[in-house]
Amino acid sequence: MTIVAIDVDAQRTFSPLCPNELPVPHGDEIVSELNLQAKLADFRVMTKDAHSQYALWAVDSQDESLKPLNYVNADLSWLRHAEVGSDGFELLPDLPLPIEYDFLVYKGVEKDMHPYGACFHDLAGKISTGLIEWLKDKGATHIIVGGLATDYCVKNTVLQLLSHGDWKVFLNLAASRGIADDTVMLAIDEMKNMGAIICNNAQEIKENLAKTND
Repeated sequence: MTIVAIDVDAQRTFSPLCPNELPVPHGDEIVSELNLQAKLADFRVMTKDAHSQYALWAVDSQDESLKPLNYVNADLSWLRHAEVGSDGFELLPDLPLPIEYDFLVYKGVEKDMHPYGACFHDLAGKISTGLIEWLKDKGATHIIVGGLATDYCVKNTVLQLLSHGDWKVFLNLAASRGIADDTVMLAIDEMKNMGAIICNNAQEIKENLAKTND
């Protein structure tokens, strides 16, 4: 059994630490659970939004955001966030340094691309970030996912993982936060229906893994 923990976009930009970007309510409260789930794993992966200040989908006001766009790989306008070099780009406090992770995924670097899941650079799922291939190379059998936000990047990462590998995927609810209650519930149902194992916290995941070993 080879276990991998994935910290999805656990960045300041998606937390109250950056209130003018895309703060997810209580997004800064997931760190302890991310660290706990990592203790269960053989490998730890970091994913980050890594955007350009010249991104074509970026807007400066809430009124302009979430509008449909005609770009192939950027479907909606979004408030500026996670620009490389900015405070919002950085990981949440008390997470490891990027160099301390076993694999890094930077997504959305191209100015006309705004992907959500960590496995592909494009929305159609044709250009791999290398994550799936790396997981297979490491012989991953169980993947634990947490991060920000449950109803966007976490959901899409989980669904991509479930569609492209023969591994068990756990969603750690205590290590994740979402934007809105209704879309979070829909996202959880969608992940569960695709085969994700929904757990309340790292302890519950640990107990589940122990049963697998019995």
